[in-house]
Amino acid sequence: MSNLELFSGTKATKPVNVSFRLPYYTQWGQSLLVCGSEPVLGSWNVKKGLLLRPVHQGDELIWYGSIAVRNEFSCEYNYYVVDDKKNVLRWEMGEKRKLFLPLGISGGDFVELHDLWQTGGDGIPFRSAFKDVIFRRSWSLEIERPLGVKNKLEKADDVLVHFKICCPNVEKETSVYVIGSVKKLGQWKVQDGLKLSYAGDATWQADVVLEKADFPIKYKYCKYNKAGHFSLETGSNRELTVDSSKVLTRCILLSDGMLRELPWRGAGVAIPMFSVRSEADLGVGEFLDLKLLVDWAVESGFHLVQLLPLNDTSVHGMWWDSYPYSSLSVFALHPLYLRVQALTENLPEDIKKEIQEAKKQLDRKDVDYDATMATKLSIAKKIFNREKDLILNSSRFQQYLSENEEWLKPYAAFCFLRDFFETSDHSQWGRFSNYTKGKLEKLTSKDSLHYDIISFHYYIQFHIHSQLSEAAEYARKKGVILKGDLPIGVSRNSVDTWVYPNLFRMNTSTGAPPDYFDKNGQNWGFPTYNWEEMSKDNYAWWRARLTQMGKYFTAYRIDHILGFFRIWELPDHALTGLIGKFRPSIPLSQEELESEGIWDFNRLSHPYIKQEFLQEKFGTSWTFIAANFLNEFQKGHYEFKEDCNTEKKIASKLESLAEKSMLLGGEDQIRQGLFDLLKNIVLIRDREDASKFYPRFNLEDTSSFYDLDDHSKNVLKRLYYDYYFHRQENLWRQNALKTLPVLLNSSDMLACGEDLGLIPACVHPVMQELGLVGLRIQRMPSEPDLEFGIPSQYSYMTVCAPSCHDCSTLRAWWEEDEERRQRYFKSVVGSDADPPSKCTPDIAYFVLRQHVEAPSMWAIFPLQDLLALKEEYMTRPATEETINDPTNPRHYWRYRVHVTMESLLKDKALKTTIKGLVQASGRSHPGLGETNVQENREKTSVISGKQQLSTSNRINGAPRKETSVL
Repeated sequence: MSNLELFSGTKATKPVNVSFRLPYYTQWGQSLLVCGSEPVLGSWNVKKGLLLRPVHQGDELIWYGSIAVRNEFSCEYNYYVVDDKKNVLRWEMGEKRKLFLPLGISGGDFVELHDLWQTGGDGIPFRSAFKDVIFRRSWSLEIERPLGVKNKLEKADDVLVHFKICCPNVEKETSVYVIGSVKKLGQWKVQDGLKLSYAGDATWQADVVLEKADFPIKYKYCKYNKAGHFSLETGSNRELTVDSSKVLTRCILLSDGMLRELPWRGAGVAIPMFSVRSEADLGVGEFLDLKLLVDWAVESGFHLVQLLPLNDTSVHGMWWDSYPYSSLSVFALHPLYLRVQALTENLPEDIKKEIQEAKKQLDRKDVDYDATMATKLSIAKKIFNREKDLILNSSRFQQYLSENEEWLKPYAAFCFLRDFFETSDHSQWGRFSNYTKGKLEKLTSKDSLHYDIISFHYYIQFHIHSQLSEAAEYARKKGVILKGDLPIGVSRNSVDTWVYPNLFRMNTSTGAPPDYFDKNGQNWGFPTYNWEEMSKDNYAWWRARLTQMGKYFTAYRIDHILGFFRIWELPDHALTGLIGKFRPSIPLSQEELESEGIWDFNRLSHPYIKQEFLQEKFGTSWTFIAANFLNEFQKGHYEFKEDCNTEKKIASKLESLAEKSMLLGGEDQIRQGLFDLLKNIVLIRDREDASKFYPRFNLEDTSSFYDLDDHSKNVLKRLYYDYYFHRQENLWRQNALKTLPVLLNSSDMLACGEDLGLIPACVHPVMQELGLVGLRIQRMPSEPDLEFGIPSQYSYMTVCAPSCHDCSTLRAWWEEDEERRQRYFKSVVGSDADPPSKCTPDIAYFVLRQHVEAPSMWAIFPLQDLLALKEEYMTRPATEETINDPTNPRHYWRYRVHVTMESLLKDKALKTTIKGLVQASGRSHPGLGETNVQENREKTSVISGKQQLSTSNRINGAPRKETSVL
């Protein structure tokens, strides 16, 4: 390769030869490329980057490439996987790499860069969950020397080796050393090894001048403290060689990735905020109750508390708003969780008395959403009226308003208009239906007549922010991660759809894919996202949303992560979730179908209704149904009338007929029958392009499909499986890689993805690549041939749990199905005996131990499942402990734990049992000292067997295949 910058006038300057070396396994047709900030590496244009060449060395595939540069050369660079046209297929995660040539390097010298591919998992220790909580230090590490090489070369056969390693978790008065087979590396004696200097950002470095005769060298990194104790990194020795057949390499710059330690593993508890019960709460869990929950978590050996979404959901003004995944605002917190007693230090006696009376009335088995909201807002309003001037003029409030006004003012204005017009459907707000900044300024002006109402919403958000912030900081100091939840959708009647209507497709609806819960799916009713529009400002709405969450949480769960690959999209007139399509997806074209001999598109895409179907579904009432809902367009064949050709129209007409007492049967039964007829199609015609079609989910189950000729059946079956399982994979992968990195980079929280259901093949590789932690529920295994998951075989980058909020608790699941219980007892417990009919504490202990001993990074248990360890807490019927019934779109989210946190804190026996499980599994727990760390590691190696090492797939730190490593 020529480089004109190497020439000055007519006399050539000898270049420095810089070679890149990276172990990496690719698929057929893929190549590795290095691209950087300088022209010789493409100036960040990947198409002009340097293609590397692969060489097999033993079990490794090494990629090489070289450039010729000046001896003062420096640049930034990164590696990319590309296809044969240099289209980017994936790129490494993390910060841009920096290259500085050492001093003393002269023209003609050879410099080698030995790099390792940077995965998303490599960045996990730098997420706030670890950096600011788990590895939080009361002392600071001072930078001893900045990045770069310090030594110089003197002799002709000297080789300068620069060691660089990342080690984010270093105890006080502990140093990092490299020891190895040569004298200058201590000949394996730690005290004589090469001490590394701290360079900032958890990076340690040192360089040493070796002689050519010293190679090959074997080496390892280790930690060494003042007391003389050391811990050597795990795995096989690292090895460094030089090729003696070539010109002598003068400098080797080693980027050795992470110091290899046994993977950190922790445990946590999951409970919705509204379910927590305390002696101080007012009918529902409150943010300040988190301090009690954190204390209990610490004493039970837990490093994490997981919550459901905490955003305001006050859309309908009734108990429907108990659904925490339908946000009125993705920025505002829910007033439900406010502690009114903490609004002021000067509570008057009459309000104190009112609070005490309310406590008695609201201290019920379940949350009374309506009464609790009304009571809290009423009391808060009375306190506000007394202290509004003091609070609103305070410097703390003014700072809060200044930092949050971009979302806070629209939110307060929305709440005012919602109450004024008595609906959150902003299309009904007259001239305020269309949001403008000018209208907002008038609504929120201090001179307006309704400013008190507007500022009351400011006041509530200010206080609830302060209370959650207090609890969050308390958790961080106690070494406990607060894990939030990022809903996939927002309510179509929300602040966000009012202010940013162009970001949403309001004529469509988000649903759960039909496989997710049942054969009909579930219509969540959220508008789908307009990703194209969102991309124009680099997803600013999403970035702001994650930044807001990062104020309180150090980890979060991405609800239905598949939605970032593709979403199940329904027409707005749908009430159920079956007749939908994936967005984005590649449809079947009319041309494609015609080439396969498929021609009758109206027959396939319109409801196929024969007289015999009507008689079968409705019996003697079929003539009434036909007369009111259908037209006979051909002898014995029917179609829906215009006023009832959608699910919403059918529901509306049925309601009208029921009011007139004209229905001859049950309304629900007739509705279901008509819905079934409406869905009796094989293809769904695209509403935007009539020449494109989508195969209906489970089309083989329809009588429309059954009546087709064999040729059409075979063609449509083949195209169906191609659409759902093959042709979309690359499109969905590309879609996720546009959006998910933006989310992950907009905050430093640890991200976990809820990846249950029918998972496309592209999902797990992308999650692995980006360092996203997945979810494993034993009763919902991702392996199609298993009825029950095997926790001991879970991968490290997962959260494992026996149950979650979207399914029955461990106790309820155990009691639901006798035959399933027997299969579990035989295949998982390994016993042919009859299992107990109830989930005894012994059964609960067995299941929890399975999970806590799993290789998963996290084992997170619903509080209900932990209470099953003690009979005292099993008096309540198990079915009453369920948080959500996913098959019921009008489920009331109201479960409350039947014991207070104060009582649980006093229960030493339960805490001891839980902490014993955590300790015996080798998982980390708050207050774990250095001595216990080593004991835990030894236990881990016994418990986890072959799964113990996150680095087990590496040779010299290089991944044999794409794996995320912590």
